Amino acid sequence: MLISNIDRHNMYTSGEFAAKAHITKKTLRYYNEHGFLKPSYIDEENGYKYYTNKDFERLQRILLLKYLGFSLEDIKNTEPIIENSHVTPLDTSVPKNKQNNTPVQYGPQHLIRSLEQQLGLVDERIKQMTVVREILNNTIDEVRLHGEADWTELLKQVTETGLRESLMQQYIDTSNISVRIRLHTLYSQATEQWFPWIYRNSGIKPGMNILEIGCGNGDFWLQNIEKLPKNINITLSDNSEGVLKEAESRFNVNDKRFNYSIIDIDEISLPDSSFDMVIANHVLFYAKNIDKALKEIRRILNPCGIFICSTYGPRHMKEISDLVKRFDDRIILAARDLYEIFGKTNGKDILAHTFNTVEWREYEDSLMVTDASDLSDYITSCHGNQNQYIIDRFKEFKAFVREETCNGFHVTKEAGIFICTP
Repeated sequence: MLISNIDRHNMYTSGEFAAKAHITKKTLRYYNEHGFLKPSYIDEENGYKYYTNKDFERLQRILLLKYLGFSLEDIKNTEPIIENSHVTPLDTSVPKNKQNNTPVQYGPQHLIRSLEQQLGLVDERIKQMTVVREILNNTIDEVRLHGEADWTELLKQVTETGLRESLMQQYIDTSNISVRIRLHTLYSQATEQWFPWIYRNSGIKPGMNILEIGCGNGDFWLQNIEKLPKNINITLSDNSEGVLKEAESRFNVNDKRFNYSIIDIDEISLPDSSFDMVIANHVLFYAKNIDKALKEIRRILNPCGIFICSTYGPRHMKEISDLVKRFDDRIILAARDLYEIFGKTNGKDILAHTFNTVEWREYEDSLMVTDASDLSDYITSCHGNQNQYIIDRFKEFKAFVREETCNGFHVTKEAGIFICTP
């Protein structure tokens, strides 16, 4: 557009704009050449570039995100695609959704997710520094007392403390749980989603009194809310007050079918034969004493009651574990392989000590992940040590995951439920 045809008021030359933003003209030229910040107008007669206050707001956004730790590649992926705009993405091709070949729309929700991920890394760094402080104090004490430190033992403390703190952090609220559920929901290849499948196999009937142990964010009930009988009583429980409060906030306060209780699977203080059904979705492997927990569950079930518990097998999500190992072989996504504690292969024998009938039903599913951000979110939400090795290489990690998912990333699922009767 000819500059003579527009109002020069509130417009800045390249030099004026760079000075106003406290950046060099070289930096401004770089942003221009790479499509981050195109000038609003170019004088066709002399080639002079002119910027507006709107361009200044856009530049401030870029500079703030850089200050917060985002790489330019990260910033590119949080930029909205603006139709009919002079602003173009860094790449000449617009990212496409591999499932339907439509443009990926980077909007406010995408930016919020990116900011939340960055905040999670900051929290992780603070947590790591707390662990480092504790170990440094222990090391000083060791050297003062003995003139030397047991370095092997101290390194073991670092690893174990980090994993323990990570596991505890997982269950303060439902945020990490929700991230992991999101991956399954978005990329499941099954004809029926996980929670509706469990509901269909559960045999829930009108008049039942049901307890869910470890309810998480309550998604099992919310996804099946339209199918629930009107005359039913459901107790949602969790051992985390924060998790339980978040779950409760998602339900209609006027729905009297639901009540809420803080219950630890290791200490179930409820009357004998008080429930027709108990559900424990991916919970049993967290019990301190599984046999004791199962006896308590059988005690609170009526003689004709049903116990439903889900778990998974050794092949479940294995490709993601292999993926992070290829990035850094020190990464452990879980403090232990939980299926070894209670899983598909050993679950029936464990349950048979307490219940007369035990039946395994497998859920047929796999994932085909096409968005690297969703896979990165899943990995950083896990209760292992991954973040301590990713945090200082986050740009490299995201590029690695993008490369792995460019043609879709297949993930095996091996999960199901045991249905037990006393």
